Amino acid sequence: MPALAQAPSEAPLPTIESFQPTRYLGTWYEIAKLPNRFQKQCVANTRATYEVLNENAIRVTNRCDTAEGKTTQAIGEARYVDQVRGKLEVRFAPAWLSWLPMVWGRYWIIDLDPAYDSVLVGEPSREYLWILARSANLPPQRYEALLGRARELGFDVSRVERSIQR
Repeated sequence: MPALAQAPSEAPLPTIESFQPTRYLGTWYEIAKLPNRFQKQCVANTRATYEVLNENAIRVTNRCDTAEGKTTQAIGEARYVDQVRGKLEVRFAPAWLSWLPMVWGRYWIIDLDPAYDSVLVGEPSREYLWILARSANLPPQRYEALLGRARELGFDVSRVERSIQR
């Protein structure tokens, strides 16, 4: 009996082949995402800034505007799982909880343009997905290409929400 092919959502999630962490540092603007519980208060101007924390880790600062017109932020840490392939784990829980595996979320770079201007980030269960860019606007053809790549990899792109950047 022949083996059955895995559905895309059950197949392992591939990441990029080559990653240069220093080029990834700086600010990224959220262009779109799969909705999630930890960003529900964000209504506009969602962005992330990545800075060197030490040789094995990156400081992650996420900011967004709320419906009340305030800016909120969360500061976390990312550590490398496979630096060459852009596999990271991120936590926003206090440092004293970092020994617990459940506080680390997978942050896998699954598409990145050569100029490091736009990126598709997801995780193996396909529950989380982000399209980020270096500027608040992303050309429509690049957005569609990233959405298409997410679809190919088994993400439910019908649920993707565009983010508001003012």
